[in-house]
Amino acid sequence: MLVSTILLAASLLWPTILLAQTTAAPLVLEAKILLGQVSGRIDHFGIDAKRQRLFVAELGNNSVSVVDLTAGKILRRITGLSEPQGVAYVPFTDGIFVANAGDGSVRVLRGEDLTAAERLELGDDADNVRVDTAHKRVLVGYGKGALAVIDPVRLSKTADIRLKAHPEGFQIDETGTEVFVNVPGAHEIVVADLATGSTQSLPTQGAGSNFPMAIDGAGHRVLAVFRRPPTLMALASQDGHVVAKAETCGDADDVFVDPKRRHVYVSCGEGVVDVLEPGEAGYRRMARVPTVPGARTSLFVPELDRLFVAVRAASHEPAAIWVFRPAS
Repeated sequence: MLVSTILLAASLLWPTILLAQTTAAPLVLEAKILLGQVSGRIDHFGIDAKRQRLFVAELGNNSVSVVDLTAGKILRRITGLSEPQGVAYVPFTDGIFVANAGDGSVRVLRGEDLTAAERLELGDDADNVRVDTAHKRVLVGYGKGALAVIDPVRLSKTADIRLKAHPEGFQIDETGTEVFVNVPGAHEIVVADLATGSTQSLPTQGAGSNFPMAIDGAGHRVLAVFRRPPTLMALASQDGHVVAKAETCGDADDVFVDPKRRHVYVSCGEGVVDVLEPGEAGYRRMARVPTVPGARTSLFVPELDRLFVAVRAASHEPAAIWVFRPAS
């Protein structure tokens, strides 16, 4: 079903949706999908674009919600997890990988029926999950400093890439040969060779608490966002030198590049999404789109042309996924 058809049906049928009335900003709030009785922090998302399903890691609730985007409601809530932080869908095995901070496990679910397939023990603080489709592997950050390389077919760990401290946001570069890693505990950005496991440190120019990261493939840049001070730093993916810096919102936890528009979306616990665009003089803020304080995790899905933002339950807002549509 085409996205436009889905969203037309949603506007008519979803009882939990509030439609935005303005199109002035580069992001328009299109819908709110309620998550029900979910308390505490909501962490990262995964997407099964073919089935139109969004996976929501509800860390404070020890659960993962499976949201049916066609119907605009929760399809199922998977419980019994242990502080799930990262979740990713692996299309070539039809599996969902859920990384748990509480017990250090990676739970693997079958995509077709969401039943348990396997449990891998990493030992401690399993966090972000990334899928390397080209080389058919899954990477999971964990522990006091490592990326686990997992074979998603055999469901086994094949290697570790060692780091000086716990990895936060990381991304595989556009060539599929290197991985860039935010390691805030060591005050560094690391680039690791996926073939050899060798690593080197890149400059941070004194900035700290670098959590989210994105790859701008078209611009051949790595975008790292720091919380102290709130800064977006762009590094050349070829050699790691700093290309540009820009002020951004506070308490950032996710950043994405919109390849169609070359926009950058930074979601922050400050209660906004910063929208920036690159230019000759660096990055320019186009807009600061309001959300809710604490809503710092998000996911931009190019196939659906939508930005999903996690809103935790607050005094004036229920736990929900806010759906933003780029305005042009």
